Amino acid sequence: MIRFLLVFLSALVLMACSEKDQSITGSTVKSDSKPWQGAKNDFVARGWTPGDKESWEKQIHTRGQNQNEYVRMN
Repeated sequence: MIRFLLVFLSALVLMACSEKDQSITGSTVKSDSKPWQGAKNDFVARGWTPGDKESWEKQIHTRGQNQNEYVRMN
C-alpha cells in the first residue's frame, strides 16, 4: 500500500512540474512573406532596401562576415 501511494505521489509531482503542450496554442507569427520584404517599421539596417532581394542577401552576408572573428581581427 505504501509503495502504491509513493508511486502515485511521484506521478502526481511529475505531472505538476511538467510543461504545458504548446503545439495546440498556435503561433501569432506569420511567416507567409518573403524575408527580404522587410519590417513594416523604421528599424531596418542601413544599406538595405526593403523588397530588394540582392541588397538583403548582401546585408546578410555582411552581418555574417562581421561575426567572423578571423575577418574582424585581420
